Amino acid sequence: MFTDSISVKLISGRGGHGIVCWRREKYIPKGGPTGGNGGNGGAIKIEGDENIRSLDPFRSKRLIKAENGQSGGPNQRQGRRGKDLVLKVPCGTLIKDAKTQEVLFDITEHSQSIVLCTGGRGGRGNSTFKSSVKQAPNYCTPGTDGEEKELVLDLKMIADIGLVGFPNAGKSTLINYLTRSKAKCDAYPFTTLSPNIGYIETADFMRYSLADIPGIIEGAHNNKGLGLQFLKHIERTKALFYILDAASEDPLKDLMILREEIRSHQPDTLKKPAIVLLNKCDLEHSDETVTKIQSELKGVSVLKISAKEGDGMDELKKELFNLMAPFDDWK
Repeated sequence: MFTDSISVKLISGRGGHGIVCWRREKYIPKGGPTGGNGGNGGAIKIEGDENIRSLDPFRSKRLIKAENGQSGGPNQRQGRRGKDLVLKVPCGTLIKDAKTQEVLFDITEHSQSIVLCTGGRGGRGNSTFKSSVKQAPNYCTPGTDGEEKELVLDLKMIADIGLVGFPNAGKSTLINYLTRSKAKCDAYPFTTLSPNIGYIETADFMRYSLADIPGIIEGAHNNKGLGLQFLKHIERTKALFYILDAASEDPLKDLMILREEIRSHQPDTLKKPAIVLLNKCDLEHSDETVTKIQSELKGVSVLKISAKEGDGMDELKKELFNLMAPFDDWK
């Protein structure tokens, strides 16, 4: 199961208590206070990891606690501090306040680390209160509680190119051909139930990522089909590939539906550079469909391909590299 949104309650470690203790040794009648301080509680940190694809590890962890600090010891011994807890999440994870839905942090880079909850401070032992005026303090302080937060982790995948299309349009077949991925392919709708990421390299060792999201249907922006759960994963892409089934009754209408669903979800997404791919052009009567689409979509790059047979792949790769060239300096 692919998990891309989860609610968690975080509690950092409580600080250890200071203690009251006295030096009691033979022949030392005035030993004095020796109570040590408690250790600080462990903090909770979050860290981006490009090798993680989803939030599945947190699916059964709705309450996450860091280790408490230990109490101080005699002879001014400091209590052991609690270990910090590091939560590793996929790059592209948004950290939101559970009540207000305000975005607090955006984890976009590998190894990017942020402290979410600071551990409680350790209490002071009675030895720290000793002075020339108070030579025998008989009190200490407790450790303080750690921070407590309720947060939402919301994943929006980061990819260079998003593949958008109706169910069974051939998106998974295409990403498997271009990137040697192993996305599930079959002759029925909604074969893809979770996003897939694949990588394609150029001759000069530039690498681009492609995101294959589950098929979009009419009404997806109202959460029909897999709807809103996966539309958000194309928001961060730099460009889009519209995958149309050339064997469909009206591929041009399919494209208009796809664009309208994206516009209803996030209008700015339509401003991204895009290429229209007419897939399954190895079937009969596909040439007529291609001619019609190309005449209707003037000013838009339209390519005819067959992801299953590998037709048109060389031209597609050339267009892909040209499309991504303006972003290379940014990367």
